[in-house]
Amino acid sequence: MECDGILLGMGNPLLDISAVVNQDFLNKYDIKPNNAILAEDKHLPMYDEMAAMPTVEYIAGGATQNSIRVAQWMLPFSGATSYMGSVGKDKYGAEMKKNATASGVNVHYYEDETAPTGTCAVCVLDGERSLVANLSAANCYKVDHLKRPENWALVEKAKFYYIAGFFLTVSPESIQLVAEHAAGNNKVFSMNLSAPFICEFFKDPQERALPYMDFVFGNETEARTFSKVHGWETDNVEEIALKISQWPKASGTHKRITVITQGADPVVVAEDGKVNLFPVIPLPKEKLVDTNGAGDAFVGGFLSQLVQGKPIAECVRAGCYASNVIIQRPGCTYPEKPDFA
Repeated sequence: MECDGILLGMGNPLLDISAVVNQDFLNKYDIKPNNAILAEDKHLPMYDEMAAMPTVEYIAGGATQNSIRVAQWMLPFSGATSYMGSVGKDKYGAEMKKNATASGVNVHYYEDETAPTGTCAVCVLDGERSLVANLSAANCYKVDHLKRPENWALVEKAKFYYIAGFFLTVSPESIQLVAEHAAGNNKVFSMNLSAPFICEFFKDPQERALPYMDFVFGNETEARTFSKVHGWETDNVEEIALKISQWPKASGTHKRITVITQGADPVVVAEDGKVNLFPVIPLPKEKLVDTNGAGDAFVGGFLSQLVQGKPIAECVRAGCYASNVIIQRPGCTYPEKPDFA
């Protein structure tokens, strides 16, 4: 199979500033455990405060970039993945490009002249992560960058696309262009619900993109928020996954498959009017380092098999393997080679 550039991701490249914090720190900045939000003015001092902590680590992040890096790590051939997003013209942006390129990903960043590279505060408490993203340059992505011949060539070359829901806050126009290209050329387009606030406050652009989605990823909290926002009056994740899979589609080439993770509980997969449950790999509490990047890694593992034409059960198994590896390490990092048979 022709695998060069087969998978393209678009999203918000962010440098993760990760540190172990206490409950007082979360209370001080009004942060809920295991949530993801955009930074407000009241959050801005936390980045310097975390940078001064003895446990601080800097890790190349951003949801889509994490997934694409993990997919490339899991794939048996180099050059299979590409990624686009916006960074600042600064040392953080340069460092991130170096990291992503070393991971084997072909990155085409838009470099913004005015805003610094975006950062994400990763607050770790008892192994659970809470994310506060200060998008900065990531918020400056322009559809004109996507339309440049050297970048649109990546779209044309790819056969699979993955975009986290977070990008809906930045460039829904870019998402729509790629989605329409995928539908018009029998390619596979996938997105993630990403966070409760996306389902609540970016409902319209999310609904515009949904008909094009062949795969919808998310976790149980996001699925329940999606249900509430759409007045479905059910908290049952299996029912919600089924209803999302049955949402009308823009193209009849591919059926829609909904994949919802539930932490340590089984993965829910809805397709063809039925639901299947897949157990995750159990992990003793003492081996859990942090859950930052667990959902991103699941998607990356899943996509690494999907692009190779593997069955859904195998895609889920790879997703569970990748997330199991990532939660035993700080941030979305991984050993040199996967041990996935």
